[in-house]
Amino acid sequence: MNSKVDIYISKAAKWQEELEKLRLIILDCQLTEEFKWGVPCYTFKKSNIALLHVFKEYCALLFFKGALLNDANGILVQQTKNTQAARQVRFSNVREIVEMEAILKAYIYEAIEVEKTGLKVNYKKNDEYTIPEEFQKKLEEIPDLKIAFDALTPGRQRAYILYFSAPRMSKTRESRVERCTEKILNGKGLNDQ
Repeated sequence: MNSKVDIYISKAAKWQEELEKLRLIILDCQLTEEFKWGVPCYTFKKSNIALLHVFKEYCALLFFKGALLNDANGILVQQTKNTQAARQVRFSNVREIVEMEAILKAYIYEAIEVEKTGLKVNYKKNDEYTIPEEFQKKLEEIPDLKIAFDALTPGRQRAYILYFSAPRMSKTRESRVERCTEKILNGKGLNDQ
């Protein structure tokens, strides 16, 4: 057990009982408990398998490669439409966790097997995303912007494409492109300081 996880759970007032039960189930499956990205993370031979996190309406057990799991019980949830690999199992009370303990262990063991066999998620390539016309126009207007954008890591490129594509209104997409142009020219990602 990791002492940082103890602190995390003690501060998750609404979800303490649920997190403690999930923690015991996961540790019973012989995973290593770590603390990454500010949340409890569980690994097998240094490979991330699952993590616990809390939200206002639920707490969740997230499988990093959940998209590769069989999901025979139909309990895995894709957090957002752009989430490619991870899947969550959501809980609103400890009773649900207790009732699903055997199923959760089966999913955890399956996730370990996925890691052992070296299966990989086939991620969507950046060129499979549609660049919004407002950004495409700006790339054509400013050649240095295209050079700077192409020099960004694939993850940073994807973050910008998704951010620019999200609004329904063209005016909002244009505004986002304008606000981010200088950042891109400076080689910064969307969330970089």
